[in-house]
Amino acid sequence: MNDDAVPSRTGSRARAADDAPFRPRRARAVGLPVAAVLGVVLAAIAVGLTLAPTTDWTLADSALTLLFGLLLCGGLVRVVSVRAVPTAEALVVRNVVFTHRVEWGAVVAVRFGGDDPWLLLDTDDGQELAVMAVQRSDGEHARAEARRLARLVESRAPRAPRS
Repeated sequence: MNDDAVPSRTGSRARAADDAPFRPRRARAVGLPVAAVLGVVLAAIAVGLTLAPTTDWTLADSALTLLFGLLLCGGLVRVVSVRAVPTAEALVVRNVVFTHRVEWGAVVAVRFGGDDPWLLLDTDDGQELAVMAVQRSDGEHARAEARRLARLVESRAPRAPRS
């Protein structure tokens, strides 16, 4: 990733900041409250319709509604829990469904541009890996996080010996 104006940071505090996990901001700010409200509303509907004297709503209907609510809330929580955790050897990327461990030396490029909704890593095996923890919707924060990840890749990838 090209980065013309990245100030260099030294010291253990800068190292700790660079090693902080990557997490989306806006998705977490919206997703967690939506999951909570959705859970409360579906629980209220399930209980209210079961207790209402004029409906044919059964206990099984309520149980299925609660199960559906739990699945929706669990899915939302999984979406907002995406992250990428840098370690000394690799980047551990937890997306919605899968978790990948990418060695620093396997990262060929860090891309965050075009119309992609999140950061992409090009790997030495020709694959590209979405890093959903850095999302375009986070604006300038996401661009700063992309620069931070590019710095980490550059500083931690093993160097080929010069001849």
